[in-house]
Amino acid sequence: MINKIINYIKESKAELQKVVWPSKKETIKYTLLVIGVSLGIAVFFGVIDYIFSFGFEKFLELNK
Repeated sequence: MINKIINYIKESKAELQKVVWPSKKETIKYTLLVIGVSLGIAVFFGVIDYIFSFGFEKFLELNK
């Protein structure tokens, strides 16, 4: 059992050395991209929600 754990750790370390890690510049660029897209989607859904809420209120006023 101990040998399996040691072997697993060695293999994991070997695999991590093969990983091509992004540079700091790339990481910042992709982080800002994700934040920007998230904000854009939030604004889009906020506008859609406002339009549907406004339209639903007007629809209910017509049925009084």
